[in-house]
Amino acid sequence: MNMLEIQNCTICYQNGTPAVSDVSLSVSEGEIVSIVGESGSGKTTLIRAILGLLPPGGKVTGGSILFGGRDLVKMKEQEIQEIRGHDIAMIFQDVGAALDPIQKIKTQYSESIAVHEKKSAKEYFELAVSMLKKMHLTDTKRVMESYPFELSGGMKQRVGIAMGMTAQPKLLLADEPTSALDVTIQAQVVHEMKELRDRYGTTIILVTHNMGVASYLSDKIGVMCRSHLVEFGSRDEIIYHPKEQYTKDLLEAVPKLGGKRFAR
Repeated sequence: MNMLEIQNCTICYQNGTPAVSDVSLSVSEGEIVSIVGESGSGKTTLIRAILGLLPPGGKVTGGSILFGGRDLVKMKEQEIQEIRGHDIAMIFQDVGAALDPIQKIKTQYSESIAVHEKKSAKEYFELAVSMLKKMHLTDTKRVMESYPFELSGGMKQRVGIAMGMTAQPKLLLADEPTSALDVTIQAQVVHEMKELRDRYGTTIILVTHNMGVASYLSDKIGVMCRSHLVEFGSRDEIIYHPKEQYTKDLLEAVPKLGGKRFAR
């Protein structure tokens, strides 16, 4: 049984022009699926719709999004709230904008855990510190005692990724999670996401414009262009045997190193 089934999904904003047009794809348990494409192709809108987190004016106008057989589109807000963070978590591209500027990281981290797990203050702190260390934030005590504005953009991004991973969700949605990080930290975060899948069986949907990251991390890759899913298949099918010219153009744009563009 597929964990997630998106069927003929269309999403529009107030002007009525579809941001996502009749998209269908399926994701099995434990798979890592990357959605790639240029800015404005609809990939972020698609994964935001899964958790009912579309910006004002955004609405699923057709199709269904089935999670464990239940249609998320038809759920009431209270039902979705019970799923968010525990069964499905999301890492945003700009975590800094999502963090509360007047609360310390330790408070926000504890609150994010407490929604789904009842632990002592000490247990909250230890769990958060353990996850921050996995994100290669070495001075965890200072990070926990800091306000968001006291951390660099890259540090805030790693805090957000740690928070999203802490509950070990069944499905992790990641919207360009490494775009604000330098190359070395990107590699560490990507490795940690892969380890999360290998260790806990977490299913991951990754939105990225980086074909290199998608190639390394994914079991399947979907390619979006102008609101449409133009190609969807296994990692090897998309990387080595693309059918669409748009996909070929994206692959050609990836820099080569030592004469090789992709490797397992």
